[in-house]
Amino acid sequence: MASLLPPPLLYADTESSADALYFGRVPVPDAFIAFGAHGRKYAVVSALEFGRVKRTSGFDVVLPLETWAARASAELPGGRRAGPADIIALLGRELKQRQFTVPGDFPAGLYAKLLKLGVKLMLADGPLFPAREIKTAVETEALREGNRCSARGIAAAERVLRASRIRGHRLVFEGRPLTSERLKIAIEIACLEAGATSVNTIAAGGDQACDPHERGSGPLRPHELIIVDVFPRVNATGYYGDMTRTFLRGRASDAQHRLVATVREAQRAALGGITAGASGRAVHGRVEAVFAKRGYETRHTKQGSVGFFHGTGHGVGLAIHEAPRISGSVDHLLKKGSVVTVEPGLYYPGLGGCRIEDVVQVTAGAPRMLSRAPYVWELR
Repeated sequence: MASLLPPPLLYADTESSADALYFGRVPVPDAFIAFGAHGRKYAVVSALEFGRVKRTSGFDVVLPLETWAARASAELPGGRRAGPADIIALLGRELKQRQFTVPGDFPAGLYAKLLKLGVKLMLADGPLFPAREIKTAVETEALREGNRCSARGIAAAERVLRASRIRGHRLVFEGRPLTSERLKIAIEIACLEAGATSVNTIAAGGDQACDPHERGSGPLRPHELIIVDVFPRVNATGYYGDMTRTFLRGRASDAQHRLVATVREAQRAALGGITAGASGRAVHGRVEAVFAKRGYETRHTKQGSVGFFHGTGHGVGLAIHEAPRISGSVDHLLKKGSVVTVEPGLYYPGLGGCRIEDVVQVTAGAPRMLSRAPYVWELR
């Protein structure tokens, strides 16, 4: 907790709020009250969660929701039942803590009710917990585990693609056309078996892969580039992995060979610039310089963008996207201990898309690789 700001206040579940999971270090599937007061961490949870949260969380004090809801309701006129705002206001009075800092995604309705009840709230200017950007040794190992799970998913995709047969303009796997949907199922099963849950997995081929966040649908075809992006959340810790590889089942054209080789060259250039104190914008510029040198132009048209039109990387931890950013639009200085993706890509409808992504930790020297998977992509 930052000493110059009021203590934090959260009302969220840990599935949707990385801050809530970071603060209490325990999964809670329904929104609950969590706050700081006088250097201690408090949680207010229902009987359904009370024993588990009390035993396993990082909270100093765990309070029963039912008891405090009854006390707050007793103070309300007309037999009205107390809601979260009433309970927070009562606890604030009891603990003499009348001011809190809340995150930018704090519920607007609850914010307004708390202000009416006289609770002073300060909106965090940036992350509620800036320390999330720097990963501890335990967090680093959790992220390494997340990327081990990613690698298992990518390996499953490669196995299925290698086992598929080329029948004219189709890929056939186990007697049926291979689709993006079937490939994603294989990836997600592999992640589950490794101990992680992969949601919104990307397995997109051909022109679909030219839209970086297109998940992919329908038949996958031979001799086309297929982007596989796997970002599972480890069930035991809540930390993510995030890796991308590009595959092609069949024979690649000279243009496809050149495209993939250029993206890999750009990734190596970015990795060569990542060190503590480096400018994220400068790292992004290294990627742009490689693409410009090799003649790959970025254009923005009414039909969409082609070339390289996203950032080079982002932080990853309890959220799949968090600080810092490596892009041309913002200039974060990379800090020792932060963990970032490095994922340049090129996208040209008619030729295809390629993205290669790994996860590294920033050090005082060369970045520490937290992901590992082969870069073999042409599967003949």
